Amino acid sequence: MGNKRKKLIIFISGRGSNMEAILDACQGGVLKDLAEVVCVYSNKKNAAGLTKAADRNIQTHCIPSFKKERAVYDNELLSWLNEQTFDYIILAGYMRVMSDFLVKAYPGRIVNIHPADTAKHQGLGAYQWAFDNRLSQTTITVHFVDEGLDTGQVIAKRDVPFTDIQTIDDVRNQGLAVEHEFYSEAIKILITTPQG
Repeated sequence: MGNKRKKLIIFISGRGSNMEAILDACQGGVLKDLAEVVCVYSNKKNAAGLTKAADRNIQTHCIPSFKKERAVYDNELLSWLNEQTFDYIILAGYMRVMSDFLVKAYPGRIVNIHPADTAKHQGLGAYQWAFDNRLSQTTITVHFVDEGLDTGQVIAKRDVPFTDIQTIDDVRNQGLAVEHEFYSEAIKILITTPQG
């Protein structure tokens, strides 16, 4: 494929802080000339990240998931994805578990970031878990999405030593600061490492 940039669709459900960091990395950081964001997608029409993406002239799309059964919603999402041209789906604060049939449609092409070592903690509340257990550090994990919950093949990990932790917000803020830098670095590893 030569120097052709990989096309990314970023999935969000909220403010999109990781999304913004990835956009910055594509425009002038570690992903420059390696990747481009072709669309930002959300399951919530009022997600602040959609406005942020549109303000940067990035295409956006929304299929509201509110009060829809998972299979119904994911079938609508799959129909839309089948019409798009992209290399990877990047989950960045997308707060939904995907149906098995949706994951199986794009094996090795859906990527997630998890704010813990996936071997030690899966699912929501990873920063709260670290805080409650008074951990001295956590580990940010970027991994492929499979049919399990945070059980996919690991792409890269980054330790986050905690300093002067008083509240859960301290844990979250220190972790997010690393997430914002590390997610793009992990995507670069994905793109530049020969597959198979």
